[in-house]
Amino acid sequence: MNRIKKSARSSSLKQLFSGMEKSVADSFTYEQRKALQKSITTQHWRQHTVDFRPTLALPFIPWSFYLVFLVGVNKRGLLPAERCIAFTMVLFILFMIGLFVIGCTFVLIYLLKSWLGIDLFPNESLGVWDKFTSYF
Repeated sequence: MNRIKKSARSSSLKQLFSGMEKSVADSFTYEQRKALQKSITTQHWRQHTVDFRPTLALPFIPWSFYLVFLVGVNKRGLLPAERCIAFTMVLFILFMIGLFVIGCTFVLIYLLKSWLGIDLFPNESLGVWDKFTSYF
């Protein structure tokens, strides 16, 4: 279980209470404050397979920028529109993989035909066999 440093824990708790009215923030008991602190510092919900968060400081610019790249399992339910888009993307990717495999198969069949010396159209060639043999 990932834990944040003590100073960061107290500052995040102070930040949480600063957004409340003082009377409401003062009404929390010690146990309630500890429970809030524990829920803030426990980061089970922040665990990702890939968690890349670099900071980019450019020269002569007074600001720094950060990039976030996260990869992980989506634990929330998808909306119907998101489900439709995901299904369409899977179909598109499968279609593109199928086109690539079919294209590679046709090229291999053409190379095999040329290697065996089969000439379907006399005096016509795509030049694939000549280019292939020039590499070897």
